[in-house]
Amino acid sequence: MSTVGVKGYSYCLNHAPEMGLLYGTTPHGEHRMRGNTEFLQQLPKHLQTYVQARDYAPNQAYIGGISYEEFENSPQPWFEKRLEDSPRYGKFGEIMPEDEFLALMDICDVFDLIWLEKEFSAATKDKLSQDPVITPEMIARMKPGKELAEIETEIRDKKALPLYYGGKLAGCTRSGHEFDENLFPMVLMENIASKAGGVLAVLHLLKNSGMHPDEVDFVIECSEEGAGDENQRAGGNFAKAIAEIAGCKNASGCDIRGFCAGPANAVIAGACQVAAGARKNMIVVAGGAIPKLFMNSRDHVKKNMPALEDCLGNFAVLLVPDDGTENNPVIRLDKLGKHSVGAGSSPQAVTTALIYDPLQAMGLSFRDIDKYAAELQINEITLPAGAGDVPLANIKMTAALAVMKKAFEKPDMDKFIKEHGTIGFAHTQGHIPSGVPFIGYACEAIKAGRMKRVMIIGKGSLFLARLTNLADGASFVIEACDASEKGGKGAVTKDDVKSLILEALSEIAGKLK
Repeated sequence: MSTVGVKGYSYCLNHAPEMGLLYGTTPHGEHRMRGNTEFLQQLPKHLQTYVQARDYAPNQAYIGGISYEEFENSPQPWFEKRLEDSPRYGKFGEIMPEDEFLALMDICDVFDLIWLEKEFSAATKDKLSQDPVITPEMIARMKPGKELAEIETEIRDKKALPLYYGGKLAGCTRSGHEFDENLFPMVLMENIASKAGGVLAVLHLLKNSGMHPDEVDFVIECSEEGAGDENQRAGGNFAKAIAEIAGCKNASGCDIRGFCAGPANAVIAGACQVAAGARKNMIVVAGGAIPKLFMNSRDHVKKNMPALEDCLGNFAVLLVPDDGTENNPVIRLDKLGKHSVGAGSSPQAVTTALIYDPLQAMGLSFRDIDKYAAELQINEITLPAGAGDVPLANIKMTAALAVMKKAFEKPDMDKFIKEHGTIGFAHTQGHIPSGVPFIGYACEAIKAGRMKRVMIIGKGSLFLARLTNLADGASFVIEACDASEKGGKGAVTKDDVKSLILEALSEIAGKLK
């Protein structure tokens, strides 16, 4: 059976309400189509402060500031019953304030596209240098900053897009080309922000796993953004761009795209390369998506609640060869879930393909999986918009399918849902909620002996590209390494084989005497 170890994981949030106010698809589209409407006038009154976002229970769950069990027991509505004095840094990562994130974008900009006002730049440089994962070499990449008049001229005369902090002009994103729309400020800003979020996730991953950047062999990036120009839209390489800033000088990399199913497919692709021996230390990473900020804010404003979609989510996972010990939980590669072309797009068909079929192939029952982690959206974001409680809907469909397959009787459904379902704690960043946020908690629980197996499920909506109406998805199981099955002594090396042969020969020689 092919398995790959999960050595590390990180999850970070970048608080970006002012960026979302201008460039999130919902408010940006509203302003472009209808002008300064009542909704746009009201939205700023519903923004969360950094402290409010930091103390929001799902955000703390995302970065590992609280345990998953603590999150499960936290009272709702979370936006009314916030935690108190929550940490910026959690077990998995951090929640970075917007001013420092703008500075990180400046660090990640290698084409002089991000201009920051000089006083703002100096102040945020000092703040960002206190972050434990930001190196002096990275801080040295920050540019000195520009005069405010220069930035205003760039915005007025050259169509640069303004960047604000605290309601004041803090900088701008410049255009990368005269007429290529793929290199206009909006696209470049989205790409640099996604890159910066990915860099932050990789830095925390290296810190969490104790791995030196030079040891990283390959990086796969799987966000929803596309980098390129008019000759090859989305042909660019976020992975190597992230590896460069994070100091992984011995790594190469490539991008994998698959809408919301992208991360699951990327983890599988990376794990297969490691299992084959083609790569050694593999990082799978994704940054956030500016367009998804405040996507459901119209409904949040209508219901007089905070506009909760104010954070860019990112993650990174480190995959290594399975050493045959209990040090690292493993991903099983022998039986993977996939949504085939002919599987059908109904919820039942998708659930069958991604959950039931691989369970059957592995000889497991529905109850053999401790937790099913599919679309982990925060329900307080989706419910006001009429999208329902997405994680709850997923586990209900799984339970219904289990009853249909006679795994248990209908009266046991509620118990199954409570024991095997997951509560969502991920922002609506498209690719981010689909399973991957639970990898960290799954591995922690498996290492502690509280769980044995978890299924990670990624789903995608391919109709968004106007190419096909097919559904999409992939799934895999993370489980405890069976050290007894593998001898409990790690992977067998050539020296091990040599020693065994010599022992056998010595024993045979002794018997011949």
